[in-house]
Amino acid sequence: MTDTMPARRFRHATMRDFPQMQKIYAHARELMARSGNPTQWGTTFPKEEVVLDDIANHRTMLLVDRVDGRERILAQFALCPGEDPTYRHIDGAWLDNDAYVTIHRIASAGLVRHAARDCIVWALKHYGNVRADTHPNNKAMQHVLETCGFARCGLIQLLDRPTDTTRIAYQRHEW
Repeated sequence: MTDTMPARRFRHATMRDFPQMQKIYAHARELMARSGNPTQWGTTFPKEEVVLDDIANHRTMLLVDRVDGRERILAQFALCPGEDPTYRHIDGAWLDNDAYVTIHRIASAGLVRHAARDCIVWALKHYGNVRADTHPNNKAMQHVLETCGFARCGLIQLLDRPTDTTRIAYQRHEW
């Protein structure tokens, strides 16, 4: 065994990754529930058809490494360019109205530390103006976003569900 860490890289997800991605989302749902955030993703979010659509439209990015010759998915997230309809109305104010990308559905496999942070840093490096949101009970994601320099911009309301819709909105713009 060596003292060096396996090289990490980012790549787009493919349909072959879907079964492992579903396991990672299940792990994330369990972790959220144990951490006092049982309702953000409940037992069924993200829906299978949303994950498949993200993959088909090249929105899903994977953080991967190789151990013993096998690739492992360390974390995954959807990177959504263009205006997010959910972000049109905010109780607060965005940093600006410039073009941005949104990080959605980020989940770590739990195999290494700081995998979610690495995903966010990668998005900032490649896109510069990034928005995200998270549930008020998701203290872990709030911490990650804030330690990555994101500003709390206010509250938004999700459009795709009838209850538990309030989310804290974040933005960071690399000027």
